[in-house]
Amino acid sequence: MSNEARPERAPSRLSPRTIATYAAGSVGTGGYATLPGLVLTYFLTDNLGVAALAAGLIVTVAKVWDVVIDPLIGAASDRQLARTGSRRGFMITGAVTLPVFFALTFAVPPSWGPAAGAICVLLAFLGTATAFSLFQVPYVALPAELTDGYDERTRLLGWRVIVLTAAILLFGAGGPMLRRATGDPVTGYLLMGIVAGLAIGVGMLIAARTARASALASPTPTPARLHSADETPRNAGDLGRGMQSRGLREQYLSGFRALRRSAPFRALLGTFVLQALATGTMLAGAQYVARWVLGDEAAVEILFVALVAPALIATPAWTALSRRTGKERAFLGASILFLVASATIVTAVWMPGVWIYASVAVAGIAYAGLQSLPMAMLPDVISHDARTGGSGQAGTFTGIWTAGETVGFALGATAVSLMLAATGYISTVAGVQTIQPDAAVTGIVLSFSILPAALMALSVLPLSRYRLRRSDIDAAQTLPA
Repeated sequence: MSNEARPERAPSRLSPRTIATYAAGSVGTGGYATLPGLVLTYFLTDNLGVAALAAGLIVTVAKVWDVVIDPLIGAASDRQLARTGSRRGFMITGAVTLPVFFALTFAVPPSWGPAAGAICVLLAFLGTATAFSLFQVPYVALPAELTDGYDERTRLLGWRVIVLTAAILLFGAGGPMLRRATGDPVTGYLLMGIVAGLAIGVGMLIAARTARASALASPTPTPARLHSADETPRNAGDLGRGMQSRGLREQYLSGFRALRRSAPFRALLGTFVLQALATGTMLAGAQYVARWVLGDEAAVEILFVALVAPALIATPAWTALSRRTGKERAFLGASILFLVASATIVTAVWMPGVWIYASVAVAGIAYAGLQSLPMAMLPDVISHDARTGGSGQAGTFTGIWTAGETVGFALGATAVSLMLAATGYISTVAGVQTIQPDAAVTGIVLSFSILPAALMALSVLPLSRYRLRRSDIDAAQTLPA
């Protein structure tokens, strides 16, 4: 190994085809993050008659399962990259299996009863969560391997978030429309599950092609450097054989070592988890706001248009701002804007009305930054760690990241279900009319406003500890080889 500094080179510029192919994966990400978060708890409480607390528990258990397996998938993805030169295998497996489990999640009829229905939904959603993790963990690892450019990663992730926000709009508004298309909630949910599952799977399959591009053009450490002395040798087998050779304990320890080693990763992860929790509470509460605050179940579609349409326009603006001020400062600005916008919605406790859409639209402008900027910062963290520490464990980092994101969104649904249970929300089966107590309606508004605002305020604390700047990324590229 030479002790001389590597000469600086211009970061590789990604082709439009690579950017478009990678961005297509956000169709899958957006669909999976949006529809279950938006309608699954509501499907359980207002279609199958499952108690609000039990419905929240079902969503949480499935997401906790994600937390358990994501670090394992991340480590196994690193080994697959070292052995085959690509992470594509896991991505394709997830893309093929997810549509089946997704459709089954919404195929349970009310006639089976709340208990049986809850169990069937739980099992199907566990399968969906597993399939999604197989795709998502290696997918998030790819930007660090596609380019080493600070601004180029922002460009890549900026386009990804544009597609993500469009997917949120498509699934958030189109899903409920499909649910009503048949005139019967039972067959409507099934139609929604089938169509949405297929769309998610197709987006994932397209994005899996990018894994080959990353293998050919990766500027990050080569497979020979992907494993330190305490990791599985490069000729280790797939997930099953890798687990046998290293053991589950070592799989998780590699993740804890990554957290301990990288202070920027700890700060960014802590911020992102709290913000996922904040946005998760708003997502889980949107359908309840539409029905019980705005008085129209279909209003959820307008809420999503109000959220996503501004985000489509704002994403390039956040990208441009990050180039001028730095990603971390732009990220802070987006966080504060979201905090203020969500806090104003509390007024709906006393004065509900269509003005809520304006506050949601401002939150949508901020949401574009909350999605694009941390995802552009994560590859910087991974690349900086690889170049300064020589570990090159992108899959391990993204496994922890995906697990953290999952925890945030899961606990968001849990927080809403706890609020509903505490304020006396009445669950019912499809076709049965009920009237909610005033306390329950107040709880819905609080879970859509004050709760996410408070969580966003907390997220600013770990963000203030993020010290990685553009100069650190540029300097790392000239470290000794």
